[in-house]
Amino acid sequence: MSNKPVGILLAAGKSERFNSNKLSHPIIDNTPMLLVVAQKLSCVLADSVVVINPALKTYTAQLEQLGLHVVINEQAEQGMGSSIACGVRASQETGGWLITLADMPYIKTQTLTLLANKLTEGASIVAPQFKRQRGHPVGFSHAYINELLILNQDIGARNIIQTHQDQLELVLTDDEGVVRDIDYPDDV
Repeated sequence: MSNKPVGILLAAGKSERFNSNKLSHPIIDNTPMLLVVAQKLSCVLADSVVVINPALKTYTAQLEQLGLHVVINEQAEQGMGSSIACGVRASQETGGWLITLADMPYIKTQTLTLLANKLTEGASIVAPQFKRQRGHPVGFSHAYINELLILNQDIGARNIIQTHQDQLELVLTDDEGVVRDIDYPDDV
């Protein structure tokens, strides 16, 4: 097993507040949000996993061209926890996971690299911090595999972080993209 982490790109949400599938919305250079984030993640962690819902199957070929392994979460309606578990299940032979959200297209590639390196160097749980606010993505070492595999609600991995708060390493960054997600059209 490699100690290098795998990225998990969570892209199976419903986009209810956006009033359309926000991940298809052109964001940078007329590129859909999903592909912007996927490209950044694949530059840092090749062979990462992207978890999509059935509605995004049309992006499979483009995601695979970026080197990503596409996993369709047929139970996406169960929420983010279900998608995290789906991604971890598809990549169990790794040193850890950098769980990235597809609706955060403004995160810098350098920030992804910094967090991935922290995991490779042995961090247990890692997350970026921008102006005293914890952001995303969040990384977990392989030690948390069992807790990640049983997630199935919309809470994501928040409870794992709270339970193991003493293991969380916050990485200070000037990257506002770690706290800037797209929920509504005006957020673009």
